[in-house]
Amino acid sequence: MTSSDEASAGASTPRRQARGQRRIEEILGAAAQVFVRDGYDAATTNAVAREAGISPGSLYQYFRNKDEIAHGLAERYAAGLAELQAAAFDGVDPTVLTLEDLVRRVLDPVVAFNVAHPAFKTLFARTDPPPGLAEATAPLDASIHERAARLVAARAPRLAPDDARRVSVVATQLVRATMPLVVAASGDERERMAAEARAALVAYLRTATG
Repeated sequence: MTSSDEASAGASTPRRQARGQRRIEEILGAAAQVFVRDGYDAATTNAVAREAGISPGSLYQYFRNKDEIAHGLAERYAAGLAELQAAAFDGVDPTVLTLEDLVRRVLDPVVAFNVAHPAFKTLFARTDPPPGLAEATAPLDASIHERAARLVAARAPRLAPDDARRVSVVATQLVRATMPLVVAASGDERERMAAEARAALVAYLRTATG
């Protein structure tokens, strides 16, 4: 290979990588629509490929099965939620906020994220996910619990670590349980439902953290 051929090959590599990343994003976007429309259990890789406008063979170049696609979506959602929470607390010390303000800063971005990404609820809100889905969403679940545990520990430093972890788990489950009700509402009713969810979380945290 001549030096010019090597330069051409080197220049094409980033383009191939960019095309591959775009294809991955297209597949994940299509999968999100299929998971919402058909439900995770009934969704198939063939349906995702059709939604993405590609052949099943092309899809398998990037994802071996439906669970791998769910894992890719979970990673995308984990990054998106982390960005929202970072923005909500940018330059803010959570320990000096009122509990009501703290809960609002946590929940409002989560509500907005759920509304913008309906597949998030399909993947994460289930209490009985099949093993493949549970494994795929485990990193997302872990990141959410980790952020909740850090907030609880910061707000209630007197709690033993095991107690703080337990409180964060229950608080996260309260959010998970009420979020579908909030997202399913619309207009003013959604804000009223969100207010009820915030009130329930504030009441629990006030009792649990002293």
